[in-house]
Amino acid sequence: MPDIGPYTLPNPVILAPMAGVTDRPFRQLCRQLGAGLVVGEMVSADPSLRHTRKSQLRLDHSGEPEPIAVQIVGGDPEILASSARFNASNGAQIIDINMGCPAKKVCNKAAGSALLKDEALVKDILQAVVEAVDVPVSLKIRTGWSPDHRNAPRIAEMAQAAGIVSLAVHGRTRACGYKNTVEYDTIRTVKQTVDIPVFANGDITSARKAAEVMHYTGADGVLIGRAAQGRPWIFREVAHYLATGEELTAPDLTEIENILTAHMVALYQFYGDFMGVRIARKHVGWYLQEHDQAKAFRKAFNSLESTEQQLEAVASFFRDTVRRKGMAA
Repeated sequence: MPDIGPYTLPNPVILAPMAGVTDRPFRQLCRQLGAGLVVGEMVSADPSLRHTRKSQLRLDHSGEPEPIAVQIVGGDPEILASSARFNASNGAQIIDINMGCPAKKVCNKAAGSALLKDEALVKDILQAVVEAVDVPVSLKIRTGWSPDHRNAPRIAEMAQAAGIVSLAVHGRTRACGYKNTVEYDTIRTVKQTVDIPVFANGDITSARKAAEVMHYTGADGVLIGRAAQGRPWIFREVAHYLATGEELTAPDLTEIENILTAHMVALYQFYGDFMGVRIARKHVGWYLQEHDQAKAFRKAFNSLESTEQQLEAVASFFRDTVRRKGMAA
């Protein structure tokens, strides 16, 4: 199994950090359902933002299994180094540097994947953060700035030289956003270039796809992001397939209902009823997106204003779905 610094992961399947998604309730759920490691939502290195409600929630790791991994984002070496020290003192046991986010609001501030354009700055950031903390530092990048400028192998060499302990590579460039086909050739080249663990990321949507990508790239593991939205059991499916070569049976409706209900309750407890109800809406939409009859349900569900109404609506949806399946059989 791959190591990240002193931590040996139980399996090579990692929950990728996603802003607005990988909050504490979702991280804990994904760990329970088989993720070998989870990474929190990226937190800005800007010290003036540390005490906002959003940052305080993102910095809450109480009750989470170790190791605690926190992703930081910014564009200034000293500010990022200070952020790394702050997060390590707050309980982070792995610091992950974000050079992979393609969002304009991040890239316009010369952070995230925008940094890949400036290799000298990348080098300074990596050295500053690694030297600032005693905990292991990992790095998330894309394959480059644009299809004509795929410099991930050079960045990977810099990262290894600076003391970065592992590397996650998303198989798209900054210019590609989340469109176009992921290319895994650059990830393969990166893996051949460095000795530290390399994790492949991008469009890994099934256990079989994870195995194919690892085989093709030689990667030590995979990061799964959007494919886990509404399907957090994907982690146990991938981990089981990688370990045994056998596909797990998909969860039945009863288990899906139990997972979703527990997730909703955790959101209410973490955010409070007002915010919890609103955040639950998108998660419920993801869980039910594969059900033909869910479109009308989601529209009605999004107008509900209380936790009791939401929980009853979900219970009713599954009762109706089970009854329909029984009649069809």
